Amino acid sequence: MTSSLPVRRARTALCAALVAAALTLTGQASPAAAAPAPDPAGTSLDRAFASAADAHDVPRDLLVAVGYGETRLDGHDGLPSQDNGYGVMHLVSNPQRHTLEQAARITGESVADLRRDTRANIHGGAAVLRALADEAGLDAADRDRPGAWYPVVARYGAPGTDAAARLYADAVYDLLGDGVRARAEDGEQVTVPPRRVRPERGEYADVGTGAGVSASADYPPALWNPAYSGNYTAGRSAAVTTVVVHVTQGSYAGSISWFQNSSAQVSAHYVVRSSDGQITQSVREGDTAWHARSANPHSVGVEHEGYVSDPAWFTDAMYRSSAALTRHLTDRYGIPRDRAHIVGHSEVPGNDHTDPGPHWDWAYYMSLVRGDGGGTGTPFPTWGTDVSVRQQPTTDSARVASLPGPTSVRVACQVRGGLVEYDGYSNDAWSYLPDHGGYVSNIFIDVDDAWLPGVPTC
Repeated sequence: MTSSLPVRRARTALCAALVAAALTLTGQASPAAAAPAPDPAGTSLDRAFASAADAHDVPRDLLVAVGYGETRLDGHDGLPSQDNGYGVMHLVSNPQRHTLEQAARITGESVADLRRDTRANIHGGAAVLRALADEAGLDAADRDRPGAWYPVVARYGAPGTDAAARLYADAVYDLLGDGVRARAEDGEQVTVPPRRVRPERGEYADVGTGAGVSASADYPPALWNPAYSGNYTAGRSAAVTTVVVHVTQGSYAGSISWFQNSSAQVSAHYVVRSSDGQITQSVREGDTAWHARSANPHSVGVEHEGYVSDPAWFTDAMYRSSAALTRHLTDRYGIPRDRAHIVGHSEVPGNDHTDPGPHWDWAYYMSLVRGDGGGTGTPFPTWGTDVSVRQQPTTDSARVASLPGPTSVRVACQVRGGLVEYDGYSNDAWSYLPDHGGYVSNIFIDVDDAWLPGVPTC
């Protein structure tokens, strides 16, 4: 059990302990714990893209952009995505798509290797792209022009509606224009220099995805791209009382396309894109999306592009766009703006999912939902020197800022997190500081209560 020791009583004991604990609390690592420098010669991922591009006559930069758009070049240890896709290139095996099996037939690699081996997976993705290019009639001269691959990329990523396919392909070509700089787990960097590529959209030229596409009737800032009617229930059996936050375990356009797949048996009301916060609605709010089992009848499901294991997907644009949507939902249905009514998929009874996962910044998100933009809070004094502000409420999380000495901070909310113990005293309460973008242990908040009075739970 955690003690509710007043901070002032603990201070004398803490001061002595702070010296011994300085490395933990200030984020300074001992030499023995320092991570080894990446091997500058480590180019295995880059070599895999280069060799696959050469073997299948696919532009290397386009191949990288497709992989980056799908997975941020993370194979996720062979675990499947939401629509049963595998590896860096997201080779899919489900009742309506079989790019995994197609890659196995073309390359001679086993399905098991294509799932788990990054080199094999990249070669498999390139082989499927080339097969689609051949079907589209691209000759050698066409294949040398990255812009000519646009219809091929659209079919590779999102074979649902034409609108979903164009969303997918546009995202890949945006990556080519902006460039890619990705770092693998071993420190290797894979880059695509920014280049201006004019996409030859062909049959997708007149397909709307932005101002020209139908807007959502429920939430006008969103696009309307409906799910297959067999993947949700028409109407509601209960009043809406909850917003459920999800992570797609896949790409934005790929998830929209999956909801349009008649074999999916899953859907959500909204999907939010990582790069810019664009929102697509797939199920009307008055209908029951199939996203959270026991919560389906009384909730609105909001999916967020990305993977729970990679915080890089959770951009500020995504947080702010999603929070604006959730504010709209709370206003429309009279839902309290608190964590009892805005919950993660993992928190819904009867579910075995883990999203949105440990990297989702609930404190920041809820501050945006409440409308303070992360910029308001209750002022409190602090004590101590070089006190760490952590990315997450635990001492082993990354240090994002420090408080050099006693000062005043604004606390947006507080949460139970990692236990901090000194000289027989303990406290697991942490405060979120919106001005610093992280958490500080409540031990360093200079008040007589371990749990701050009048401050909401994150």
